[in-house]
Amino acid sequence: MYAIKEAFYTLQGEGAQAGRPSAFCRFAGCNLWSGREKDRERSICRFCDTDFVGTDGQNGGRFDTARALAEHLLALWPEARPDYTGGTPYVVFTGGEPLLQLDPDLIEAMHACGFEIGVETNGTLTAPEGIDWLCVSPKGVAELKQQSGQELKLVYPQEEAHPSRFEHLDFEHFYLQPMDLAPRGEQGNTMAATVDYCMTHPQWRLSLQIHKIAGID
Repeated sequence: MYAIKEAFYTLQGEGAQAGRPSAFCRFAGCNLWSGREKDRERSICRFCDTDFVGTDGQNGGRFDTARALAEHLLALWPEARPDYTGGTPYVVFTGGEPLLQLDPDLIEAMHACGFEIGVETNGTLTAPEGIDWLCVSPKGVAELKQQSGQELKLVYPQEEAHPSRFEHLDFEHFYLQPMDLAPRGEQGNTMAATVDYCMTHPQWRLSLQIHKIAGID
């Protein structure tokens, strides 16, 4: 059984794959925050800006089998449009925390449908084999069990997760992303601090949430 908060066709908005057409699949549930505001301040991750509670979002629901979910996501891909020109279908599994539910059966089913598979995880769980693009986004003091992949994307600044903790890890790309939920009036300072850190530590590149800039869901 897979619990999906929402699923939709869009452009990837962050990191190394920014701008790529993608089927997004947001799993319900997370292991670092309940998703309820009353629990935010005592959670490990306190700055999440995403609703991942329940299965009532766009194209959300519960799916009994990996094949059923894979076919549901394939139906979001625009092959039926007369102006469609091809390209490898790409799915982004996110959350919440997708590795609470993503398993070898679903990976196999997505590959069988022709998809490349991207995953955005907090890294507290070890990823299964077969993921094509693994993005790890560390959160606070949480232990990082997944220490390799294609992309490490760190929301900045986090008092308990300084970039120096992660710069030695086995990733191809290192990104800093300004924290979106900075206190009112401090968003500009957060952006400036992130830019400055990237400028003085060239291992890191700036990641912006271009879907918000472009007004894309």
